[in-house]
Amino acid sequence: MAMTGGGTGTAVGLHRVLEPAGVLPQAALRLDPDPRIRPDEVRIGVERLNLDAASYRQLHTAHGGDPDAIRAEVLRIIGRRGKMHNPVTGSGGMLVGVVEEAGPDSPLGLKPGDRVATLVSLTLTPLAVTDGLAEWDGRSEQVPARGHAILFARSIAAVLPDDLPVPLALAVMDVCGAPALTHRVVSAREDGPVVLVLGAAGKSGCLSMAAARRAGASRVIGLVPTAEEEERLAASGLADAVVRADARDPVAVAAAVGEPADVTVVCVDVPGCEHGAILATAPGGTVVFFSMATSFPAAALGAEGLAADVTMLIGNGYVPGHAETALGLVRSEPAVRALFTSRTGADSAE
Repeated sequence: MAMTGGGTGTAVGLHRVLEPAGVLPQAALRLDPDPRIRPDEVRIGVERLNLDAASYRQLHTAHGGDPDAIRAEVLRIIGRRGKMHNPVTGSGGMLVGVVEEAGPDSPLGLKPGDRVATLVSLTLTPLAVTDGLAEWDGRSEQVPARGHAILFARSIAAVLPDDLPVPLALAVMDVCGAPALTHRVVSAREDGPVVLVLGAAGKSGCLSMAAARRAGASRVIGLVPTAEEEERLAASGLADAVVRADARDPVAVAAAVGEPADVTVVCVDVPGCEHGAILATAPGGTVVFFSMATSFPAAALGAEGLAADVTMLIGNGYVPGHAETALGLVRSEPAVRALFTSRTGADSAE
């Protein structure tokens, strides 16, 4: 791979696309993870991958929970594609590592030695793994790893905070777009909207509830699938009401919620939750889809078929200031931090 040249194509990583030609890295079948960088690139020494929830759930289900098979499949994907891009879910995750080299023309403001979290998807990040994922037990979304990754000029990364354990900071930054966009949508309304969060006990769900309340929601409703999550979320105090239903069952969702919400945020990591979210949203309301398991044709056609006058937004994971917003919520809301650490393991430095 030639290391000269510049312009928009370099900034967005077109030179790293091996096939098919002409597409952006996210849409590519295969990327070139060559460790040599262009002047506007950054090379990261990988420490930990964070697979997105939808991708890990799919891998776990497909391999019957067999950790060795899950590990082997992740290695196959990275080896074949030069990135972690699950071909079934179309999603990836993000990573933590230390800057090894920063090109002189990189606009990211990073320097060698910085420990960073990438705030762009692994589906567009050139990646090579060198340790066979030997330290990963295959039983969680967080993957200890060794290797390298490449960031482009149009990538996003944040230096990790000193006051939070790495696994916690990584988990927060992986979903930081959800609370930031939830805050924007809720604060734009002047009526003190009722906000419903599907998948409310999960990472993006609990952050979105906290963000909605701070943005002026008059009432926050959390929907969860199990009695265990219902009890845990109710004890947290993050929701004004906690209801239980299978988010894939539209009638059950609508019945559990009762009066439709003004804003519905979907943070469920399984397919088939589009129609329930639409049915539980009031006319003139907004549905924000943050799950990578969302079928956007199902959402659009479902809204049409239900004659639902709702605005539907795709949470793209980037809102200016999103990392700071999410980390601030974790620092200031003990209930949010408790829900996170129950998922990421012991709340200690790693």
